[in-house]
Amino acid sequence: MKRMTRENRLTAGDLLALSRHFSKTEDGSITIFACFMVVIMMMIGGIGVDMMRHEMERTRLQAVSDRAVLAAADLDQTLDPEAVVRDYFAKSGMADYVSAVNVDEGLNYRTVTVDATNTIKTQFMDTLGVENLSVPAYAKAEEKIQKVEISLVVDISGSMNNNNKMQNLKNAAGVFVDTVLKPENEDLISVSLIPYSEHVNAGPGIFDQLNVNQVHPWSHCVEIPDSEFSSANFDINRSYDQMQHFQWNSYSIESGNQQNTLHDTVCPQNGNLNSHTYENYEAITAFSQNAAALKAQINKFKPRSGTSIFLGMKWGVGMLQPNFRPIITTLSNSGKVDAAFSNRPSATNDPETLKTVILMTDGQNDRSMRIPDWYYNSDSEIMHWSRYNLQYYMNRYVNYYYRSDFYYEKYNASQGDNLLDSICDAAKEARIVIWSIGFEVTDHGADVMRNCASSPSHFFRVEGVEIEDAFEAIARQINQLRLTQ
Repeated sequence: MKRMTRENRLTAGDLLALSRHFSKTEDGSITIFACFMVVIMMMIGGIGVDMMRHEMERTRLQAVSDRAVLAAADLDQTLDPEAVVRDYFAKSGMADYVSAVNVDEGLNYRTVTVDATNTIKTQFMDTLGVENLSVPAYAKAEEKIQKVEISLVVDISGSMNNNNKMQNLKNAAGVFVDTVLKPENEDLISVSLIPYSEHVNAGPGIFDQLNVNQVHPWSHCVEIPDSEFSSANFDINRSYDQMQHFQWNSYSIESGNQQNTLHDTVCPQNGNLNSHTYENYEAITAFSQNAAALKAQINKFKPRSGTSIFLGMKWGVGMLQPNFRPIITTLSNSGKVDAAFSNRPSATNDPETLKTVILMTDGQNDRSMRIPDWYYNSDSEIMHWSRYNLQYYMNRYVNYYYRSDFYYEKYNASQGDNLLDSICDAAKEARIVIWSIGFEVTDHGADVMRNCASSPSHFFRVEGVEIEDAFEAIARQINQLRLTQ
């Protein structure tokens, strides 16, 4: 290569002349514009790098802030909330970033807020006079135990006798009751326990306040017209029919003898009947905060009869509606409901009250039979069926060709599914949160229960002891911890 000598070296005058040449030609103008654009692009890229660093640091600071206030606002933790927040920042290497921590708490709530700020030095924007960027973060969390009205609707049908399911239910329901009915929730959370099998035993306290055409004293079930399942309310002004008192399920065979058993009547029976003593553990317990009493009732559960999920759900939903309040007030005045709940159920639009149903089954809707009116329309006939198992009587005293005249199908599985779907939709329209648990159910049973739940995430399909996890998860979410800002 030829070395540049003094004679052929460019002088300043030459460069100036060259630049003037470029400026006077089209090629020169484009070159100058291109250089200008390169400089602008480098500046923009540098600003982008600084802004990206700013956003990454802001995201990191905000994440620590969120986690800190969520932990501090948890009512179950007993440490000082401000200390919890500052500890989170210290362990993340951000102790100096905390500007302020504010805590507001009372009997049933705790609110924690934090302001945090960091400063990062710029790498490119300092050429424009911006040497530092402020990185702020703000977080607020609140755990508030609102007034909560819970309907706990549990399946105690005959299939619960299999695979230790009844004991697993008792354990799970006990954990649920203990989790929601803590001392700090006193007078805030009520639980209505609604056991169901083929029917629902309202119990004499509720039964006597409804307008029921009572024809016998042995049980307290109410027949609900299909039209009412499209409404969340009970029609308090309606005249209801009392459920017939008889046993449909096949009579048992003990020691080779056909037995006239009456332990599985369609409606659970009360009191002393035919020399057998029956406890009232299957009756509804309304608006209670007595954890010990609720668990004692749950621990007495025994599997019996068929499955009518839709009837259990109707009672669970109807008891949360404001038009049921006069019944609860009367029960409170008579000492059967805690005085703190005498004005419940709260109004549907009460912003301070959460209404929720936990619906559990181990199966699916089944058929249910009734005796035609012509065999159940006199005192003697009503008394007769309180003494005789229907199938025992037919097999012993009725000709085979006439047995079908003694009963008819009131509900079948498909009809039960449709009625359940209707009452679940009505509950959602009434702003009731529905949790459903399918306990060792078939795919069909799972689909029905999932459809009833407020959302797919409100449905649990569980096996064995997993039912305890489901109930505990629901209880924790009812004690609602939420990030508010």
